[in-house]
Amino acid sequence: MQMRDFGRTKLPLSVLGFGCGAVGGLMVRGDAADQERTVARAIAAGVNYFDTAVQYGDGESERNLGRILQKLKPANVVVGTKVRVPPSDFGRFDDAVNTSLEGSLVRLRLEQVDIFHLHSPITENGGGSSLSVRQVLDEVAPAFERLRQHGKIRFLGLTAVGDTAALHQVIEARVFDSAQVVYNMLNPSAAVEMPAGYPAQDYARLFDATAAAGVGVVGIRVLAGGALSGSAERHPIASPAPEPIGSAMRYDADIDRSRRLMPLVEEGFAASLTEAATRFALSHPAMGTILVGMAAPQQFEDALAAVEKGPLPQAALDRLAALRQGFSGEPR
Repeated sequence: MQMRDFGRTKLPLSVLGFGCGAVGGLMVRGDAADQERTVARAIAAGVNYFDTAVQYGDGESERNLGRILQKLKPANVVVGTKVRVPPSDFGRFDDAVNTSLEGSLVRLRLEQVDIFHLHSPITENGGGSSLSVRQVLDEVAPAFERLRQHGKIRFLGLTAVGDTAALHQVIEARVFDSAQVVYNMLNPSAAVEMPAGYPAQDYARLFDATAAAGVGVVGIRVLAGGALSGSAERHPIASPAPEPIGSAMRYDADIDRSRRLMPLVEEGFAASLTEAATRFALSHPAMGTILVGMAAPQQFEDALAAVEKGPLPQAALDRLAALRQGFSGEPR
């Protein structure tokens, strides 16, 4: 398993991380034996980053990961979890993040988590469930820093969702060590300038900001919630189709666009769309580790096999860019 230094933390993380989220559902609704077998297989294959959150199954993902890690007792595993601050707790961020983290530590059976990510959307002025840039930098980040000083967390992170300009401001402030960034074949705007009228949120080359700030990148939505399989069929334990999560506001539109990328497979660049999508996410040097959610053990094997083939060649990336040109001007 290839390892990459994770931003300024210098943590060596496996390029393939283990997503414990609710979309795939293995670590939330899966069979306990399948969960343990898949985690053990991942560790044996060299995976060392495990990503969870209290929001995944109301703590079930954390409980299951904690149970398995306590049993397996692997060395050098890196665990990340998250906090989403509800509007009712705005103004009392210290209490909110402390309470959330303490619950996560109990469920994970840990005394410390390696990366603690803010999971709330970030906008310029806040509103609704979103936090403003000033709330994040003036209140949340100091609360996180106090947790670090008390030995409860090692590194500060955020999930880069919300308004693009606000995300750039927060990352450029250089108080967070990790950013979970949306990056997939349908929306590569964190890395490249997009054509005019492209139907997706434009993250305005966010990787330039993370690289300049020394922020490690966790690639999320790599398979666009499953749309980049090109199939509308969902595993029985997977969540309902998530939207918006790829490029479009509707999941079926993401599936349609994914199918229009099939020449990558037909022309021999990859054996499947999911393989292409997984390898695409590894292809940018800013990427530290990618998260691939799963519903079944075989889906981990598929992700591992894809990663072992390495990043897509430049010819495939060029072909992909040409195919995406056809999306411009379509409604999101």
